[in-house]
Amino acid sequence: MPDMTWTVTPEPYDSPVAAALWRAYYTEVSDRWYLLHEGRRTDPDELEREIAARPGTDLAPPRGQLLVARYGGEPAGTAGVRLREGSTGELTRVFLREALRGRGGAALLVRAAEDAARALGATRMVLDTRGDLVEARALYARLGYTETEPYNDDPYAEHWFAQHL
Repeated sequence: MPDMTWTVTPEPYDSPVAAALWRAYYTEVSDRWYLLHEGRRTDPDELEREIAARPGTDLAPPRGQLLVARYGGEPAGTAGVRLREGSTGELTRVFLREALRGRGGAALLVRAAEDAARALGATRMVLDTRGDLVEARALYARLGYTETEPYNDDPYAEHWFAQHL
């Protein structure tokens, strides 16, 4: 019987595993936005441009970290953290493959990202998300994040959260 447990480990932002998970994450959030607002999926050329434009270099030490969750040894999701000004970390790229949601992996990823942020010197974590990503907003609230004022001008951000670490 296979060992169906979660592990979370650091991963180079440019590894094949990280690239595949970034593509899955970006495809899902982009498609959800376009289906909601324009009734269509993401244009393939646009998807490729956006994936290439955000390679994740800010998720590398010494000022960032990308984490990959594996379930039963298989890559299942990601969470990234990067230092902002002062001692503030920013949580980003929190994603779990749809088939593995509801098994505790997302909370495990966020807690591991908080530990990584502390190791980078952060004492506070911030994040932004969209209104249609209701599962994400519920997760952050459940984990003790509180909605706060905007800290960036990301055109897709509609909700901002913070928590002391």
